[in-house]
Amino acid sequence: MSSASPIQIPSRLPLLLTHEGVLLPGSTMRTSVDSARNLQLVRSRLLKGTSLQSTILGVIPNTPDPASDAQDLPPLHRRTYVGSMPGRIINGLKTVGVNNPVFLLDEVDKLGKSLQGDPAAALLEVLDPEQNHNFTDHYLNVAFDLSQVLFIATANTTATIPAALLDRMEVIPVPGYTQEEKIEIAHRHLIPKQLEHHGLTPLQIQIPQPTTLDIITRYTREAGVRSLDRKLGAICRAVAVKVAEGQRKEAKLECPDTAPEGEGGREHVFKDTEPESISDSPDLALPPEMPILIDFHALKDILGPPMYDMEVSERLSQPGVAIGLAWTPLGGEIMFVEASRMDGEGQLTLTGQLGDVMKESAHLAISWLRSNAKKYHLTNASGSFDLLDNTDIHLHFPAGAVTKDGPSAGVTIVTCLASLFSGRLVRSDVAMTGEITLRGLVLPVGGIKDKVLAAHRAGLKCIVIPQRNEKDLEEIPGHVRQDLSFVRAGRLDDVLNAAFDGGFPVQARPGALDSKL
Repeated sequence: MSSASPIQIPSRLPLLLTHEGVLLPGSTMRTSVDSARNLQLVRSRLLKGTSLQSTILGVIPNTPDPASDAQDLPPLHRRTYVGSMPGRIINGLKTVGVNNPVFLLDEVDKLGKSLQGDPAAALLEVLDPEQNHNFTDHYLNVAFDLSQVLFIATANTTATIPAALLDRMEVIPVPGYTQEEKIEIAHRHLIPKQLEHHGLTPLQIQIPQPTTLDIITRYTREAGVRSLDRKLGAICRAVAVKVAEGQRKEAKLECPDTAPEGEGGREHVFKDTEPESISDSPDLALPPEMPILIDFHALKDILGPPMYDMEVSERLSQPGVAIGLAWTPLGGEIMFVEASRMDGEGQLTLTGQLGDVMKESAHLAISWLRSNAKKYHLTNASGSFDLLDNTDIHLHFPAGAVTKDGPSAGVTIVTCLASLFSGRLVRSDVAMTGEITLRGLVLPVGGIKDKVLAAHRAGLKCIVIPQRNEKDLEEIPGHVRQDLSFVRAGRLDDVLNAAFDGGFPVQARPGALDSKL
């Protein structure tokens, strides 16, 4: 009797989506995919040593010891080994019972190597559309077609993903939330969740939107809402304590009326306990009025002093300081650049945990300024147009514990040094980003949306961006664009004119003599 031929399923190239940007829990992504695909998905941990559960959707349930080696994908051991079993991929297909599930690989940027192998290398066979139609599990030793499977991966950054693996992914960047979006998320989802978790009702606590904005701007600095959720939880816990204390105080206030009528009982209570008067004892004060309103003073009592202050204008109170825009895996940030000069031998000192690219940008900026010193009438302390003549320059990028790199700080460094040598203050409401060349051109950079959102959160009003990044402004929400003014700079002249009040005039050259002879 001949064996039945396997069912032939038309193969198609799988779509592998990589989530990069704001850190989202695996459960959030799992719920979203579940709802979109109308499937019931199962979660399995993939990595060791991660703060969040790294999950695969459409595979086996959680295990107490997630794998950090390659044997869990296609197993490296044979059936004769004790405890051997099929790999996670085949086990997942067995669990869901279909050949076209959705696999979610959470935080693939944290894949680690070990003596047992490299999971990233094992994933190449799984994700490569040229190979996964004939995927072989070593335990079953039978080829299986994975071309019907939809793979979705998430990552905080693509920098640590192997290049060969990243080449097989379509990257979809996810930007951070605006302040308005965070407020809506807080009042629609986070606050009701925290109230339910702490046993409170809206009749017991009231958090107005201005208070939520204070939490976002003064107590958190993130692209997502995770820290905001923790702060709201701390507020709810403090209110829950007040509510519980109020109920206890009400019970104590009712205690004299419910005391025994016997004369001896009253003597025993007053003589043995002798409680303080209600007006003198803070524990027996009247319960708080409901609802408890959370305002700025309550925030200071519960969360402590503000962690972040709007210090932009204070830090730009002297020449040699400019504001740049930086991109991080958690979103955009504003970045101050400070410069000072002193007598020396023409040395340039750079501090602030800088990478090689940013160091080269600093040298490029000082070279451009030296070559254009006469044009802009820039002199050192002795009045010489040679800016490094008997002069040392120190450039510092604050937050020295954070590593910084990239070419986008070029225009900020030029503006900072131009302010230092001209003695003029940079506008306190201007931030900038862009790469520079030795000829004074401003080249495009990445992360424009996140950088603009960071400037908007910091209260800045004018943003200088490269002219060739104008197309990226379409991704910015309309209400944010209305609050900001943008300067499209093609050359460093445009940057300097926007960064200083009244522009940055060029020193007029003496005109040539006209002769009629």
